[in-house]
Amino acid sequence: MTKRLIFLGPPGAGKGTQAERICKIRNLLHLSTGDLLRAEVTAATSLGKEAEDLMNKGELVSDEIVLSIVEKKLLLANQGWLLDGFPRNVSQAESLGTLLEKVSQPIDLVILLEIDDEVLVERLIARGRADDNEKVIRNRLLVYREKTSPLINYYTKLGILTSVQARGNVEDISELIEEKIG
Repeated sequence: MTKRLIFLGPPGAGKGTQAERICKIRNLLHLSTGDLLRAEVTAATSLGKEAEDLMNKGELVSDEIVLSIVEKKLLLANQGWLLDGFPRNVSQAESLGTLLEKVSQPIDLVILLEIDDEVLVERLIARGRADDNEKVIRNRLLVYREKTSPLINYYTKLGILTSVQARGNVEDISELIEEKIG
């Protein structure tokens, strides 16, 4: 059965890792908005040029551009998909819902990868990225909670949100996600 999924979770929860695994297992199209934006820029499409101009000015790419890129991919998709990294707030979720209604591809399930902040901090520091120090990480988690809590409530009210504990090894977490997908 075709599945249309969204992964939510804090930075470091393993969304990207799990999305790659689940997409491979289920033959789903992996829609990582960051990857999609970079691909549009590299391909020098009109949307990519518009996004690049904004990014070069240090501005955020608008929801409209991101949704246009997502729509383009969805219209070409003849399979299920998994959105990773979008939406990030209720406004984006509402716009995405309108788009998905337009293309007759409603969301089947939103999976929230939950994990304790202390585990996340350890995990992110261990990644060794230059911008991953404890103060920055804790701020990113605060911003995430502030922006995403309403999104969690939004999808809960729609009756399509489920949670998975994202603590443990990658394979065990994948199995838990698979059980939720059904």
